[in-house]
Amino acid sequence: MAAAVCDVAVIGLGAMGSAALCRVARRGFSAIGIEQFSPGHDRGSSHGESRAIRLGYFEHPSYVPLARAAYERWEELERLTGESVLTRTGVLEIGRPGSILVAGSSEASRLHGIEHEVLDAGEIMQRFPQFTLPADYNGVWQRDGGYVRADLANRLHLKLAKDAGAEVIENRKVLRIEPEAGAIRVVTDSGAIEAGSVVVAAGAWIGELVPQLAPVLKLTRQVLCWFEAKQPEAVAQGKLPVFAIDGPDDLAYGFPDLGLGFKCASHHSSGALASADVARQDAGPADEAQMRRFLDAYLPGAAGRLKAMKTCIYTRTPDEDFVVDLLPEDSRIVVASPCSGHGFKFASVIGEVLADLATTGETHHDISRFSLARVAA
Repeated sequence: MAAAVCDVAVIGLGAMGSAALCRVARRGFSAIGIEQFSPGHDRGSSHGESRAIRLGYFEHPSYVPLARAAYERWEELERLTGESVLTRTGVLEIGRPGSILVAGSSEASRLHGIEHEVLDAGEIMQRFPQFTLPADYNGVWQRDGGYVRADLANRLHLKLAKDAGAEVIENRKVLRIEPEAGAIRVVTDSGAIEAGSVVVAAGAWIGELVPQLAPVLKLTRQVLCWFEAKQPEAVAQGKLPVFAIDGPDDLAYGFPDLGLGFKCASHHSSGALASADVARQDAGPADEAQMRRFLDAYLPGAAGRLKAMKTCIYTRTPDEDFVVDLLPEDSRIVVASPCSGHGFKFASVIGEVLADLATTGETHHDISRFSLARVAA
């Protein structure tokens, strides 16, 4: 069987891969996207109703220019599709004294001129009375923060990619990538594809295809809960912002009820995974109890009847920054986004970056922080 041929092959069609496929195809290049499951599956890191988005970035101020560009690209996606993807609810980040969550977001906002307010516990509870906070806590309020509709965004990127001529191959696993003189050969469990360049956006499976990453990446199990609120008005849209609270025992976050219930989760790991293939939808009573303890302490009107729980995977680098780079051994291969649990908000612009690298070998966006060399074994 002759191999399929294209300008760019994208391996993995989660948040980053679907956005990259969209950008490549809309630039007029022939493109094939390969997904080992079906797009929208719940085995990885990109599924779900929502992801937080914010400008003031506690992880590091250097993310802010990318965050600004991400907002612009999400708004572009809305214009192209007529769908509502980005919602501004405001973002409230709360912490105990010395919390990096508050200090980092405040510093990034100050350095980049982002509108924000630093509030003490009393001011927070006056503005948002559903919270119960210790007197020595404080927080950062960013009016322009909010959430992105995750599943919808992925579907729209794939729809635009297909409309522009891209081929999407589902339920086909990539076994290896073989660089050859004239093309990159992508060998799957059902035939091969030859491409001028390849974007590897395989999420938690990326170590299988980029072996130098495998020893340094840590896969962690993350649990999300949806509750029927005891006080529905406490978590209603327009009443509750997207929030995160850094307490002594947990760093957890939540969203207003978008129709499925009040969503909340811990940013901390609930266990390491030996491989992505062992991950299961196995959230249970201990996970629920952990989340209830947190909510009873800080948002007591939220945790009523449990409606649902889901698991996902964080693919963490040692420094918890992204990896977005050309493979040093072959610049036709683009390595993309072990995102350490904070990448989805950037998918709209990272897709553009990946398309730049795959088609021209460079990008005007500053991705120097995300080099492969800094983490590769």
